[in-house]
Amino acid sequence: MHIICLIFCLCFLANFSTADAVGQTCNNNIIASTPDSQLIDNSNGTVTDNKTGLMWKRCVEGLSGSTCESGTANTFTWQTALQQPGVVNNGSGFAGYHDWRLPNIKELRSLVEEKCFNPAINLTRFPNTTFSYVWSGSPCADGSDGAWVVGFNSGDSYNNIRNYDNQVRFVRGGQ
Repeated sequence: MHIICLIFCLCFLANFSTADAVGQTCNNNIIASTPDSQLIDNSNGTVTDNKTGLMWKRCVEGLSGSTCESGTANTFTWQTALQQPGVVNNGSGFAGYHDWRLPNIKELRSLVEEKCFNPAINLTRFPNTTFSYVWSGSPCADGSDGAWVVGFNSGDSYNNIRNYDNQVRFVRGGQ
């Protein structure tokens, strides 16, 4: 019985691979939910999702560069996060656009790569994404003092207290 269990465990683990130095783990038996072919790198710091039609900033706010390693990821309370797109749009904009916004929870969840965790995102298109929570623009409908976040460690959505500090990633289009 122990040999059968060992063989099963080895076969199960053989289908997982570590994708990069960050420690992302992906199950190769699951088809990618956000494959590279769906997420087009526009070579200007943005990525377009051909499935949703949304354009995303490649890096979370505070990070820049082709691998999102320059700078420091900023964190904001939810109320401050809601104001950040206006700061960018009213300033110089980004990549020639002045209509950036916080994504709603459904849009933000569309970035979750279902076959991976730590982090649960396509690291080819969104490099240097951490395990952090990222704010959506969606308040919780239960009357609580919460708003929705996605935890990119597992890809799960959570009702988070609005006074907590979390990262933001801007989007344009859709809604």
